[in-house]
Amino acid sequence: MWEARATAGRGAELLEWARARAAELAERPLHCELFRAPQDRVLVITWWSAADFAARLPELPEPAADLITRPVHRWRFESVGRE
Repeated sequence: MWEARATAGRGAELLEWARARAAELAERPLHCELFRAPQDRVLVITWWSAADFAARLPELPEPAADLITRPVHRWRFESVGRE
């Protein structure tokens, strides 16, 4: 999971930037979804087939400093089932 907050008024630009970077990943994820939220936040969730958390997977890079208000947050999760 990749999440960033754009500088004020640049949420659409950050969303398009993230969409383009996701399309350019060195490997294709099983699934990729993009979300937007208030305060110009953008979230990208990618699903991968990996053995464990230590697996090397492509990551979306950090956007240009003038496009975001803080460093990108990245988290990895593993599925524990569906309800």
